[in-house]
Amino acid sequence: MQAVALPARAGLRWAFDGWTLFRSQPLAFFSWAMFISLILMVASITPPVGPIVFVALMPAVTFITLCASRHAAAGQKMLLGMWFAPLQTKNVFKKLIAMGSVYIALCIFMGLIAFMPFMTELSDSVQLATTSNNLVPLLEAVRTPMIIFAVMYVVMASLFWYAPALVGWHSLSLMQSLFFSGVACWRNKWAFMVYGLVWIGVFIAIDLVMSLLVLLGLSDSMAATIQIPINIVAGSILYCSFYPNYISVFESSDRDNTDQFDPSNNDSIS
Repeated sequence: MQAVALPARAGLRWAFDGWTLFRSQPLAFFSWAMFISLILMVASITPPVGPIVFVALMPAVTFITLCASRHAAAGQKMLLGMWFAPLQTKNVFKKLIAMGSVYIALCIFMGLIAFMPFMTELSDSVQLATTSNNLVPLLEAVRTPMIIFAVMYVVMASLFWYAPALVGWHSLSLMQSLFFSGVACWRNKWAFMVYGLVWIGVFIAIDLVMSLLVLLGLSDSMAATIQIPINIVAGSILYCSFYPNYISVFESSDRDNTDQFDPSNNDSIS
């Protein structure tokens, strides 16, 4: 399993390639992103079971998204029965659920490492915030453990980024997929930094535009109503960008890595 190292500008190209792929079947990918959003909404109102189930299913959702993107890149129209077909391959769904379970366990473990040493300070700040009705002490107390957790989470996320594809398409074991995913992300760390900044910028820009419309007289409720489908479209393009990201790192060693992803080119998904 060979992962190529791409220049930092590849992160920007992944985002543009996601847009190109989204345009090939916008309704299908928009519907899929809306479906994921609905699942997330249900999970958020049914704690603690809902969030746990949602996180456990995320590797499977990611693999479904990648498979749909591969079909779209090959020029195949995504039909309703095609979406969950990839999970019917022998042992794939079982491995992806196991991956999600490991993800949850690591998140809990990292949370304990990040927050346990500060529990006394956090407890005192919660009491102070309650009595004084001032959240500043709590925000100051939670800042350090949150930074520690964020650093550990970035490392963990790199282990799982490519893992669903490596398990589903290459039949690797869970540990092998995590290892190769981590190596690939490290080799492309600058591209991922640009990629992350691009998407942070996109969603911040959407918020800023909506805030500007409110300042110009649009009601808050109308602005929120308009923003929801825009966010879903942006999320759809983000999901579509996962596939060109993957093929440029794992399936492009035999061609010029500066070439732009072309969803009409079947050679790019061989």
